[in-house]
Amino acid sequence: MSVSHFAVLSSCCRPRFAPSLSRASALRSRIRCCTTLTSTSSETPTPTSVKKRVVSGVQPTGSIHLGNYFGAIKNWVALQNVYDTLFFIVDLHAITLPYDTQQLSKATRSTAAIYLACGVDPSKASVFVQSHVRAHVELMWLLSSTTPIGWLNKMIQFKEKSRKAGDEEVGVALLTYPVLMASDILLYQSDFVPVGEDQKQHLELTRDLAERVNNLYGGRKWKKLGGRGGTIFKVPEPLIPPAGARIMSLTDGLSKMSKSAPSDQSRINILDPKDLIANKIKRCKTDSFPGLEFDNSERPECNNLLSIYQLISGKTKEEVVQECQNMNWGAFKPLLTDALIDHLHPIQVSPTKCYLL
Repeated sequence: MSVSHFAVLSSCCRPRFAPSLSRASALRSRIRCCTTLTSTSSETPTPTSVKKRVVSGVQPTGSIHLGNYFGAIKNWVALQNVYDTLFFIVDLHAITLPYDTQQLSKATRSTAAIYLACGVDPSKASVFVQSHVRAHVELMWLLSSTTPIGWLNKMIQFKEKSRKAGDEEVGVALLTYPVLMASDILLYQSDFVPVGEDQKQHLELTRDLAERVNNLYGGRKWKKLGGRGGTIFKVPEPLIPPAGARIMSLTDGLSKMSKSAPSDQSRINILDPKDLIANKIKRCKTDSFPGLEFDNSERPECNNLLSIYQLISGKTKEEVVQECQNMNWGAFKPLLTDALIDHLHPIQVSPTKCYLL
């Protein structure tokens, strides 16, 4: 990769946004990103540029479940009031494994609608589809040219998925997935990125890539090409979600709630009808210990269900302990079921509901 490529990069990495999906009715037709990419190095800073920038997204694969909601989307609603926020549907990441074209298109619209139904406000946050902004892939290719292959070979998720599927069934995109994620972040000069435990390694790669590019091509080398000099990319910091926001499987308290789990019984989906929610909670894995308690390593399912109740009810940990410590599962499960149904009801009856089906 030569220094001259960064004349291209520098024009990609400082975008301005016209928020897309400004109203629910925009989802009646194909979602379009209203993003325009321009260099702002010579422009007068606006008041909004003072805010720190947060970038995040969710894949449009499977159904959005409680883990996605509490781990990401619900936090976005608070973040959009404090930061310059960009929330997008990462559809390019969804094609690293076999997929159905029509289903992916439908899921992309549904995911965008869920963003809005959960409280993401397009007047405060930019909402768009990843593939509608070509600069994501363009920057990924440039970053790939300077990414050591050894860095990618160390990625835990690639090792696990390729081991399960076999070399003949795994595409190169699964290996280069973290470079696209780095492009998603660095393209927008992000200050913070909300991350969970399973994404920390990918963010570290993003930080390493930003520092590598800055060292190789920034400073005087960039200035000689007519750029402003200095660093090319901001090095983003992790934004750790609130404690307890990691939701585990209903069938295994030691495994994360996941879209890819083979059994739908393992998760509560945002759009599950109340009868299905009640059935899943009734059948979820528990234990035979007396009473209910947090933080007992021998009772992961108990800790998970209490954590879900705490998040759904908005109560403190101490309040949940006081209320539930002497309950048995027969008394607690109906309480949790009712709290879940009541919390998810406003989302399910949102004006965007017709686009979620």
